[in-house]
Amino acid sequence: MEKRDLSAIIRQDREEHKSKKFEGTFLDYLDIVKNDPEIPMFAHQRMHKLITEPGVEAIKTDENPRLRRIYGNDIIKKYKFFDGEFFGIDKTIMKIVRYFHSAAMAGEEARQVLYLVGPVGAGKSSLMEAIKRSLEMCPPIYVLKGCPIREEPLHLVPKHLRKEFEEILDVRIEGDLCPVCRYRLKNELNGEYEKFPVTTVDFSIRSRKGIGVVPPVDPNNQDTSVLIGSVDISKIDLYPEDDPRVLSLNGAFNVGNRGIVEFIEVFKNETEYLHTMITATQEKSIPSPGKGSMIYFDGIILAHSNEAEWNKFKSDHTNEAILDRIVKIEVPYCLELNEEIKIYEKILKKSKFNAHIAPHTIEIASMFAILSRLSPSNKVDPITKLKIYNGEEIVEKGMTRKVDVFELREETQREGMTGISTRFIMKSLDITLSESDHNCINPISVMETLVKSVKEMAIGDEEKERYLRFIQDSIKKEYNKILEKEITKAFIHGYREQAESLFNNYLDHAEAYVNKTKIKDRNTGEELEPDEKFLRSIEEQIGITDTAAKGFRADVTAYMFYVLRNGGKLDFNSYEPLKEAIEKKLTASVKELSRVITQAKVRDKEQGSKFDTMVEEMKKNGYCDHCCNVILKYAANNLWKD
Repeated sequence: MEKRDLSAIIRQDREEHKSKKFEGTFLDYLDIVKNDPEIPMFAHQRMHKLITEPGVEAIKTDENPRLRRIYGNDIIKKYKFFDGEFFGIDKTIMKIVRYFHSAAMAGEEARQVLYLVGPVGAGKSSLMEAIKRSLEMCPPIYVLKGCPIREEPLHLVPKHLRKEFEEILDVRIEGDLCPVCRYRLKNELNGEYEKFPVTTVDFSIRSRKGIGVVPPVDPNNQDTSVLIGSVDISKIDLYPEDDPRVLSLNGAFNVGNRGIVEFIEVFKNETEYLHTMITATQEKSIPSPGKGSMIYFDGIILAHSNEAEWNKFKSDHTNEAILDRIVKIEVPYCLELNEEIKIYEKILKKSKFNAHIAPHTIEIASMFAILSRLSPSNKVDPITKLKIYNGEEIVEKGMTRKVDVFELREETQREGMTGISTRFIMKSLDITLSESDHNCINPISVMETLVKSVKEMAIGDEEKERYLRFIQDSIKKEYNKILEKEITKAFIHGYREQAESLFNNYLDHAEAYVNKTKIKDRNTGEELEPDEKFLRSIEEQIGITDTAAKGFRADVTAYMFYVLRNGGKLDFNSYEPLKEAIEKKLTASVKELSRVITQAKVRDKEQGSKFDTMVEEMKKNGYCDHCCNVILKYAANNLWKD
């Protein structure tokens, strides 16, 4: 049954492919263009359509507090074309799409090279691959059958008739026939261009159809035939030197006509070798091999390299002609923690990585990557800066701390262009896994691996020390805070009754204090004064001073009446500051429990029950037996030493 299904899929695909294939004359093609003037679109138009057609979401930052903290009032556009593949570089992607939009409108960018520069592992090559892959998925294009450069059939229209054709077809005709097609028109079709055969072709990276790639070439052997093709020596004896039949038009610009020509590590090549790029961009034509005429070129020229190569190239004033034809777009590392985490989750999902990953493992690794990329600031410490760049609201001692993200960005111009790459982090995750005996990785083991990996890095001692401080000081302290909160939460979940009891007692005493009344003891019926010592024991947990206590109690009471008036239900989670204070109060119980876990060889029944309840809750939150045991032992030894 399965074999029949698979063969049916193959047959259906073949039939669909055949049905899409067009074979006809130039006259037939003109009828198609008359019905759809978008058919003969230029390369930049095609690419812009491919990127924008899946959909564009314009995000209003005024409706999203987190994004407003990151981007201010800027309009952020997210393109579904790049969805799920690229994270934290929305502004870079917007610049790339802006380039294609301008080029599609036949602006100056249509005659410019799109050049991406950035640190290793920032996503330059991945962006290029995404753009090239999109061409492979696009509908076939119409070309002159047998043309070595897959040219647009409208090139057949004689110059003196073009204006009339453009008006009738509602198109713009640009470019001339290549030497090979011109020879065939004259010698095989007697100039009857309406009979010239037209067909459809696909794009393919592997088969070099419409997508040409130029890797760096040895400076001692930079033969331009790689770019523009060559003269076939075997045919020199058969035809005259200027006969188009001796041409072998298989260079990158010939192959990439109507599509893309990509230059990898472009500035590793000698400048003379890149002169073809100047004519291809500005004149939209490339030299013909040998003594032939110039050949029209309609294609997107993409280039990328690292920053060191760019700086070296632009420092030479003799390269001005090429520099003037480049649209430079920086591709920095991601600086948003939430987005950086998504990058590793994407990579792990695509891999055969099947280990258990304890909560916060990827987050801790991502923190290190981003801290290494951020420039130091006099206004905030590194972790606070990381949180601000992540769009988090910084709260200190009950007060929201206002730090302008734009002021922080203005302190430095090159942020995100240096630091630890995603590849370094992925290698560290791989090493941690390979060294694990339990097929489980956790933040503690990842931090240990990061320390080892940094020590082995070929960088200066000062930078190495800075990286190690991030891991052993900043990140460890931050993880301890996260862990304390998480264990407390797991403990409190098992003892919700205790939390609710503290919550209700606080409300009773706070209400009595504010209203200057007494409290009736539920057991004896005796009327008692509000217990200020008990109130302070809760309030001190979140740093409320004696002078601020009265106002805090009034706020809690007012909020309680507000909830009840509106038909709400009061519980432990109702008022966030009070909830936090009670959680911290109960942390003392967790500290005691941690000592029991690690120090007592024998636990009594109640202690064992408490421990088991907490472990079960942690397992519900994503831990396995192994990492739960590791984490709790780490907490006992590092969080509550006193």
